[in-house]
Amino acid sequence: MKGAQMMRKIPIRPKQIFNGERAASKEEPKLEIDKEGNILPHDEPAEEHRSEHEAELEREKRTNTREDQADGDDRDGSHHVGERARKEAPSQQTEDKLTREEMKYKKEDHIMPDFRELKRALEEQVGLNKSFDVVFREMVFGGSKVGIFYYNGFAKDTVLTAILDRLSYADGLGDSLNSNRAEEKTLSDSPIHHAITEEKGDKRVQLFMDALIPHIQVKQTNKLSEVIDNVSMGASAFFFEGSSSAIIVDTKNFPVRSTEEPDLERVVRGSRDGFVETLLTNVTLVRRRIRDPRLKLEIMRAGRRTHTDICLAYIDDICDHDLVEAIRDKIKTVKVDGLPLAEKQLEEAIVGTGWNPYPMVRYSERPDVVSVHLLEGHVAVFVDTSPSVMIMPTTFFHHVQHAEEYRQTPMTGSYLRWVRFIGIMASLFLLPLWFLLVTSPELKPAGLEFIGPQKAAKLPLLLQFLIAELGIDLMRMAAVHTPSPLATAMGLVAAILVGDVAVKTGLFVNEVILYLAVAAVGTFATPSYELSLANRLTRLALLLLAAVFKVPGLVIGTTVWFIYLATRRSYNAPYMWPFIPFNFKALNHIMVRKPFLSVKTRMSLTKTSDSTRQPEQ
Repeated sequence: MKGAQMMRKIPIRPKQIFNGERAASKEEPKLEIDKEGNILPHDEPAEEHRSEHEAELEREKRTNTREDQADGDDRDGSHHVGERARKEAPSQQTEDKLTREEMKYKKEDHIMPDFRELKRALEEQVGLNKSFDVVFREMVFGGSKVGIFYYNGFAKDTVLTAILDRLSYADGLGDSLNSNRAEEKTLSDSPIHHAITEEKGDKRVQLFMDALIPHIQVKQTNKLSEVIDNVSMGASAFFFEGSSSAIIVDTKNFPVRSTEEPDLERVVRGSRDGFVETLLTNVTLVRRRIRDPRLKLEIMRAGRRTHTDICLAYIDDICDHDLVEAIRDKIKTVKVDGLPLAEKQLEEAIVGTGWNPYPMVRYSERPDVVSVHLLEGHVAVFVDTSPSVMIMPTTFFHHVQHAEEYRQTPMTGSYLRWVRFIGIMASLFLLPLWFLLVTSPELKPAGLEFIGPQKAAKLPLLLQFLIAELGIDLMRMAAVHTPSPLATAMGLVAAILVGDVAVKTGLFVNEVILYLAVAAVGTFATPSYELSLANRLTRLALLLLAAVFKVPGLVIGTTVWFIYLATRRSYNAPYMWPFIPFNFKALNHIMVRKPFLSVKTRMSLTKTSDSTRQPEQ
């Protein structure tokens, strides 16, 4: 047994190199062979067997060592300064550590005909042979060596299998593919227009593109950066040895969930589909509802590292083109590393709300809602990886409308709208008004003397409200993070152990819990989640002003709040329109849900090119 183990690896003294000089102070490298006599490929000492890349790395290492030794005497008192400089410029350090060969391949943008150089460029630019999901598969079709480059997980197996099955028929065209007169013998003489015609080996690539790749979304390119960008979005690239161009085939297969009804915009009657995290699926849901050829879907990209796809949707002969141009220019000016949080980060980049708590854009996850706004002249912004779509411009009153109102009769829809308005107003002003009447009994009108607690609690009223408000927010956040089977148990704990016990122990009064519950219900009845959170902050501010400054505090606070909203603009659209500036006809449409056929014109807010909803008879 020991003899067998000793036979596995036998050290052999290698032949000396480096111009016949012996390494006096270093241990001589040793070759190793296995038990069958094969030389193991690692630790080869001879420079003639080393690759050019390894030799270059060795020379760079020796050069850097000499430079470090030469600079050592000058750095005795500047160690901490050097550390700080290295922390401030990590990217510069990274570039300094790269060799000239690595920098050349990292910046290479031309497709190299030699597969060895091509793979070296892919190693430096996308991490080939380092990242496990980056695949470069080499195969032979028709006597031509083909390299398939894709990200494992993005590529759709069925599509690639069909393409490879078709490419297997290229064996009969081997002579034509490798002939110098391929353009006279193959289908490349067909009148198919090609954008790239002067690159090396382009006739061979065009033959594969025209006759051998059975796919509808195919593109030829000679830019390596374009190949990498498309592959990172799910495509697959086909390289051909000896050719300086490649074919990009759309074989993407993103992980996607089903189009379910969004939780925040549920309706009793109506469609049950909703947007998902895939951009193509979302725009298809809108295209299905608006089959107008003038519906434009412009694709853009933002983020230096994430390359996030952004789609600008509008109806060409309805929308205001100045608005479209303004949004497009804003998106183009976004210069960031990435948009991993999708639409919210994009909103802050192009709208610039700052510390304004009120939403300047409307979000929706329903395709029918987005389609209605497009027909009104709005612009919709889709962001890949997000199911929420931004609608611009928007006003305060856009956030208080719900799709359920339009799924019922005009009378019922108007009633539901007014109930919602009352709930929103209660969520804003009920608690400050009740607190003001309790703390200033002389303000109570006749017949409302019963308002107020019958007995005092151990905690002041203001502190009770603040603790209860924070408790509701805490329970709301806990409900989001609580698994569904435990949600009922959490509700019982909140209602019985917290609310009931707090009242019985004398810490809270019943009226505080009652009115706070009414305000909370009004908050939950607000269709826009962003608006409900902003109204909650406004309610707390008005409550504090009423507690400190009494009637003047509430009046001044309400006035400042209203003036603040009236001075906001969403892409040149007044936020409080049609109340300020006043437009009776538009305000009447907001207050009352009109019958469908009675609305013959579009709103003037969006400055539409075509304001007619119904064609003239």
